[in-house]
Amino acid sequence: MLDSPKIQSAVRKAVAAVLGFMLALVLLTALLITGFYMLVTAATLSLAPLMGESAAMAVVGVSCFLILALVFYRLTRPARSLSKGASSQTGSGSPVQMVRELIRQNPLESALAAFALGIAEQGDPRLKSLLLQGGMVLMKEAEAEAEQNRQTAGETSAEGKAA
Repeated sequence: MLDSPKIQSAVRKAVAAVLGFMLALVLLTALLITGFYMLVTAATLSLAPLMGESAAMAVVGVSCFLILALVFYRLTRPARSLSKGASSQTGSGSPVQMVRELIRQNPLESALAAFALGIAEQGDPRLKSLLLQGGMVLMKEAEAEAEQNRQTAGETSAEGKAA
């Protein structure tokens, strides 16, 4: 299937890009963690002459805990909707409509998630059959919608000719 040198080259470049991105993400995460560690150490060392080493560690620890609690509080709060209409649409409707709306709102994230799932589950026959079944259902829905649109268009044209 991947016999063409151009396709193999493109696949190698894509894999290299993904690995480079992951490596950069790991390095940036390590730098961020090291930076936080140095900030905590600097805060402890700066407070130690004022209130003693153990009290400085306690103050810095409590402040870190409060910052962490604030972050988790913000993460667990429900998101505000952009408009009142958007919340009523997502609250009622089929799961397929909710997924479609989520994809419309986050197209890049959806494409990246689909790519990652495709790479991760490439050899899984159960996933392939599930995707084929889902695709068939969506195709049947699209055909039914098209047929319904043709019927309503035929009715309106027949009414126009009769009048």
